[in-house]
Amino acid sequence: MAPVSRHPASVLAVVRRYEAAGFRAWPAAAVHYDGTWVVRLTAGHPAKRLNSVNPLDPGDTHAIEERIGRAARRFDAYGRPLTFRMSPLSGQVLSAHLDEAGWNRFDESLVMRLPLKEVELGAAMDQIPLKDISRFIGASLRTGGSDASLRPGLSEVIGAIQPEAGLFALEDGNEPLATLICVHDGDLAGLFEVATEKSARKRGHGRNLILSALKWARLRGAREAWLQVEAGNAPALSLYRSLGFEEVYRYHYRRPPGA
Repeated sequence: MAPVSRHPASVLAVVRRYEAAGFRAWPAAAVHYDGTWVVRLTAGHPAKRLNSVNPLDPGDTHAIEERIGRAARRFDAYGRPLTFRMSPLSGQVLSAHLDEAGWNRFDESLVMRLPLKEVELGAAMDQIPLKDISRFIGASLRTGGSDASLRPGLSEVIGAIQPEAGLFALEDGNEPLATLICVHDGDLAGLFEVATEKSARKRGHGRNLILSALKWARLRGAREAWLQVEAGNAPALSLYRSLGFEEVYRYHYRRPPGA
């Protein structure tokens, strides 16, 4: 795979493409714009990517403190902690401003991609995505070790996805082994909520399900797969790299001191 150009304009163009795809694939319930800052909030689900300020232009640096105050009031209204999601689009000026104000930095993640022409999918299992959203959500909560209270919020998010979304689950009878969501958006196939049930790990279930989902997406015209993974998730990173995924860029989250 050819590396991404390090020229700033080229890098930012690539980042914008994936950021836009991510917003479409994992939609927040409410979206507000303050200049080029995208404020995403979701009352029914606490995920940081659904409840964060996403700056999308490094040059948009006017009235930073005033705009932070406006965002804080929106987050207070939702009962969410003020959170900024900092990608390369956030720029150095805003980052330096938050550093000076003592904001905390945490939870770095990688955005990775894989050209599907480079993947051997002939032997991948042909699998039809689940149509029963309730069944998938139950399986996803189980494999991810998530609390059942997240069911309504996850259902709302999945139901709001505009591109074609394939809900994939590998099961042993009624027991879910692995789950994921594959969002087919033009020539992109985004993988979300990839999880393997704790007692079933290291048996290849996650790999097999990913390959099935990518086969499904490629048959629909996708030419590139992409995903987001926490930098500290060593087992997932090892799996994705073994499949051929390579890092495109990183992002992290920031919150005010004491948040």
